[in-house]
Amino acid sequence: MMVLLVQLFLAHIAGDFFLQPDKWVKEKEKHKLKSGYLYLHAAVHFLLIMAITGNPAFWQQALIITVIHLLTDATKLLLQTEKTKRGWFFADQLLHLFSIAAVWAYAGRSSLNWHALSEAAVLIPFTAVLFLLKPTSLIIKNVISKWPPNSMTTSKESRPTGEPVIKVTINESLQHAGQLIGIMERLMVFVFIMYGKWEGVGFLLAAKSVFRFGDLKDARDMKLTEYVLIGTFLSFGIALLTGLLTLKLLGK
Repeated sequence: MMVLLVQLFLAHIAGDFFLQPDKWVKEKEKHKLKSGYLYLHAAVHFLLIMAITGNPAFWQQALIITVIHLLTDATKLLLQTEKTKRGWFFADQLLHLFSIAAVWAYAGRSSLNWHALSEAAVLIPFTAVLFLLKPTSLIIKNVISKWPPNSMTTSKESRPTGEPVIKVTINESLQHAGQLIGIMERLMVFVFIMYGKWEGVGFLLAAKSVFRFGDLKDARDMKLTEYVLIGTFLSFGIALLTGLLTLKLLGK
């Protein structure tokens, strides 16, 4: 039955994070219950559940999860504001996961014929890897967005007259580089854990610390340092927990 739970979780992250374009999200936030994308999004979830579980007899449970998902999204759209978006993101996801867990627990009493447990060797790691991509990036983004670092640094110089001159330096980086680096480091941590190479996790953390040290030292910005540390520990922590949970589910 654990395979079924993983299948439902896979359907959720695929529908909520990979098969929901930003355009849909913006249209839903603008038009709320009048947006057709809200109902299309729910339909995608239903189809994903049916396709991934591969059991036509599961349609009633799939419909229950879909309806709860639709109601949860509708509630979030009606009640969230710009200031409460972060909180509603986590509340929305927790409610989705709770409904999935509840239906899964109820389905455990039935005699439905689920996929063989041998498929877990592929299904569980695949789901874990998908979770470490966009879903984890959005989780970390919503957590650390509460403490945005300063976007520029200032330094003071003096003119010959003694009047101070403030020079502003804008800190620039490659577009989406931070997100891509986070994804790569989480995947590497996951692979190291799956193969029992814990020394690799330590080396990766040390290497990142060395590369980041110069930037943080030059910036002399305590807020930026704390921001980077929180993001790094969250990224590594989620990857570690995901890897350990995957090993546990695989019985290793």
